[in-house]
Amino acid sequence: MAYLAFYRMFRPDALDKVVRQEHIVKILTNQINSGKIGHAYLFCGPRGTGKTSVAKIFARAINCEHPVNGSPCGKCATCRALAEGGNLDISEIDAASNNGVDEMRDLREKVQYPPVAGRYKVYIIDEVHMLTQSAFNAVLKTLEEPPAHAVFILATTEPQKTPATILSRCMRFDFKLIPQRDLEGLLKTVFAKVGKEYEEEAVAAIARAGAGSARDALSIADMCVSYSAGKLTYADVNAVLGSADFYKIAEVAGMLLSDDAGGALACAEAVFSGGKSAGVFVRDILRFLNDVSVAKMCKNAREILNLPADMFDKILGLSSADGHKLLRATEIFVRAEADMRYAADARVVLETAILRCTLPQADYNPDALLARVSALEERVKELSASAAAASSGATYVAPAPPRVQGAQADMFSEKPRAAATAFYADLPGEQPAAPEKRERKKTALQPDEGTKDVFAEQPRPAQTAPSGSLTGKSVHAALLRALRTTHKNAVLFTLCADLTCVQEGAKFVFSTENETVYRAITRQDNSAVFAEVLSGAGVTHFEVRLGKKQDGLKKAVEVLKSNFSGTDVEIK
Repeated sequence: MAYLAFYRMFRPDALDKVVRQEHIVKILTNQINSGKIGHAYLFCGPRGTGKTSVAKIFARAINCEHPVNGSPCGKCATCRALAEGGNLDISEIDAASNNGVDEMRDLREKVQYPPVAGRYKVYIIDEVHMLTQSAFNAVLKTLEEPPAHAVFILATTEPQKTPATILSRCMRFDFKLIPQRDLEGLLKTVFAKVGKEYEEEAVAAIARAGAGSARDALSIADMCVSYSAGKLTYADVNAVLGSADFYKIAEVAGMLLSDDAGGALACAEAVFSGGKSAGVFVRDILRFLNDVSVAKMCKNAREILNLPADMFDKILGLSSADGHKLLRATEIFVRAEADMRYAADARVVLETAILRCTLPQADYNPDALLARVSALEERVKELSASAAAASSGATYVAPAPPRVQGAQADMFSEKPRAAATAFYADLPGEQPAAPEKRERKKTALQPDEGTKDVFAEQPRPAQTAPSGSLTGKSVHAALLRALRTTHKNAVLFTLCADLTCVQEGAKFVFSTENETVYRAITRQDNSAVFAEVLSGAGVTHFEVRLGKKQDGLKKAVEVLKSNFSGTDVEIK
């Protein structure tokens, strides 16, 4: 006997052997047991989920003389007759190659003849969505009112392409993708029957590659059995699937998440030299990044991924990466995979994706800006922790900085004030003076100096202007300049930018027409900082008011009108 592929050898011959389509099996079983058989059925769903297998089982079961739990007994005269190849009571038609109107007219004529062996004449039309519009019209009336002995079973992977007039005349059953755990159980049963030893991780890898399709999983298992002479291992499955080396992919992913462009390109070159294509490489990177995301977000990631211990530890080590960076890298490679379909050179697309992922400062995408901000925040946390350790007399050991090259090193420079100055350069208001023109208080991270904040810069009396030279505009500018020098008051700086300051005698009045801004500034913690900063600028009498920005100007105009009653005062 000729060799049969696994997906044919282990095709289910009873409804209770169908994998994870219980909602469909239960309905069909009840119909067979009660004798309430419909005239038209539509089986739709992804490939390899059991549509054709269930159709064949159902066709034999409704003709069986003594069905067992909704399945054919296989022993009665009808079952034996239907098992013969020449029997015409069950006809399977491939609509992809018989999609014309002539074939459907021929079917319409033949359906009038009664069955030979059983009670029903069953027509299984596979890939029915491939029929032409004329063919659908030819079979439409017959499908609506067929002879009592005729049953139609239509199978398709794309029900949206089937006309609504056909759909409305059928009982529709939607087949679902098979979960990985059920595919693993099916594969273990198959390996046990063929006497093949296996590793649990190898079975899990085949089930994942099957992607919910029993036929795909069995086809991969068939190749794996032929590839491995002894015990089937995880490495054997990867070799059959053509995937790149796991540890090489892990190395590339680590460099992508640490912004090492040169190292990532060098590793990609090593993968290409091994004969892997750019498309396979991108899919492997995406699969690995997805595993890292699962390890980062799920507590039971070890059970979900079901990988060898050393491989899972490798993934778990990279799961501490920044979430924004991980998401951005995944999105970049998803776009790269789509762009490869239309690119003349897929390798250039891949290397461009690597550069975009590892050079966020060269990418103006909002996700890249978020990644840069996250890197700056991490740097600020490290500097703050070192300052706190210095003030308490403890020894702070900074974590090793990520490997960077070229212009990337500016992000992690040991001069955070230069980076901060560049960051605030685009903010509204008066800009700070150049570093060489300002006298800064040098702060060293030494325990005996009691440094509280590496960014803190206390107001100095030398910068206080004489009270006679203060104006509303200069006081407001001094306030913004003082708040801008410390990262702790970034929110308060933004709030104060909305204020308007005017002088009323010896008192300075800050006003805003935004009630939210007013409430935030007059809050106890913010008002204390507000008063402290103004005191350093030489302002001791001030008031924050809620009103129109022109209130101070209007009051000044009223004073002029009262002093010069005979003069017209006009506001321009």
